[in-house]
Amino acid sequence: MLAHNFLSRIPSLNRKQRGSLAAERGFDMATIGNRALAFIRRRWLVLLIVLGVLAAGWYFLGGLGAARADSLSGLQTAVASRGSLTATIGATGSVRPQQSATLLWGTSGKVGTVLVEVGDRVAADETIATLELSSLPQAIILANIDLQDAQNALALELVEAAKVAAEAQNALEEAEKVLYNLTHPGKAVDIDQAFANMVLAKDRLDQAREDYEPYANKPETNLKRANYLLRFTEAQKAYDSAVRIYNSFVGTANDTDIAVAEGQVALAQEQLLVAQHNYGTALQAADPEFVSSAEARVAAAQATIDLANIKAPFSGVITDAEAAAGDLVSSGTLAFRLDDLSHMLVDVEVSEVDVNRVAVGQDAIITFDAAADREYHGQVTSMALAGTITSGVVNFRVTVELSDADEFVRPGMTAAVNVVVSQLDDVLLVPNRAVRVVEGARVVYVLRGDALAPVEITLGASSETYSQVTGGGLQAGDLIVLNPPANAFDMSNPPSGGRFLMGGS
Repeated sequence: MLAHNFLSRIPSLNRKQRGSLAAERGFDMATIGNRALAFIRRRWLVLLIVLGVLAAGWYFLGGLGAARADSLSGLQTAVASRGSLTATIGATGSVRPQQSATLLWGTSGKVGTVLVEVGDRVAADETIATLELSSLPQAIILANIDLQDAQNALALELVEAAKVAAEAQNALEEAEKVLYNLTHPGKAVDIDQAFANMVLAKDRLDQAREDYEPYANKPETNLKRANYLLRFTEAQKAYDSAVRIYNSFVGTANDTDIAVAEGQVALAQEQLLVAQHNYGTALQAADPEFVSSAEARVAAAQATIDLANIKAPFSGVITDAEAAAGDLVSSGTLAFRLDDLSHMLVDVEVSEVDVNRVAVGQDAIITFDAAADREYHGQVTSMALAGTITSGVVNFRVTVELSDADEFVRPGMTAAVNVVVSQLDDVLLVPNRAVRVVEGARVVYVLRGDALAPVEITLGASSETYSQVTGGGLQAGDLIVLNPPANAFDMSNPPSGGRFLMGGS
């Protein structure tokens, strides 16, 4: 039956020819059937293989397209363009005031008066807290008494010095007046008055001489002799003085009288200089800025007394207060913290690679996690001349002063500082997040059709988000991939323009 079916598929043979062919070939009916069955099986096997190949191709090509579609849909891209770039060097640091002081009690006692609270502004040398006098050690109480005595002594010394200086001034003026009268003729009325006084003095002198002459030879112990001698001596002095005055008015003073008057002026001048020097010394001793032997005693006593008080060493704001009225404290106990918040600084560490690009006066942008919605500004005010080594890295301290600090900026806060080192215009820019390092070269991936093309680039200045492209194959308008897939980095060729199909092929 099978042989018949096989032979029947040869349409050009009739029944007799088919029988002859079978006999000629030596086919018996069983052999013909087996061969026909094998032929049919081969045809079906070939058909199945072809269908399998078609199915596998459809599956592979369809899956690759889906993979490419998925990869393309997940990519983030940015167009390479030209623009302005503010090149910065970033670092972090802590905020500190320009001046800060921890104020401690200098002795033991009971807190009596606290004059400030946290947030209060105080002036330099202002007393902000005191201890009760009765609770102070004996040495401080005695120093208070000694201070009063020393200050009183200084005041008395000043008064005495002023009195002596005034008397010396008057004596000089009188001596100068006498000398002037001896060397300059007076007015007629003064001359007449002086002459009358001289005549009267001469009359009294003559009378005194007449009264004394009878007793001139009497013993010196004779009381009448002594009495008349005293009157005669006083009359002689009065007459001599009247003669000098008269002579001074008429300009007829002798050389001796003028020399005597000049000597009196010179002596009065020297005495005035000495008195003025002593008075000046007393004034300086009374000045708290001056330290003399007397003032040293006052200063020593004052220093001891000041241990019971706390004064602000500089103008600032009270940022912490531990002292409260009634507290019992000892020497070294914390009382206050004082900060000068008018000048807020940030100290940052800049790498030795970047420090030569930083200069005093450069602007800086400062941000804080504690004030995320605010941006502050400042300037570089100082740079360390020597670096410090930390874990093998050399850094230099750079100080930035904030120019617009407000109540949200507080000492101790962590600040992110970006120092503006240059401003570039019309340069080719690339996002920092798109840059990769492959085999030591900086590379960005550009999307061209359905393939990624690695492009080697050379970078210049950079900011927090962008960098300047100074060389390489990147062109303005290229579509840069910000998040290339990880398998794009497994490259068989260096980044010299090769293409990598999406999906890993």
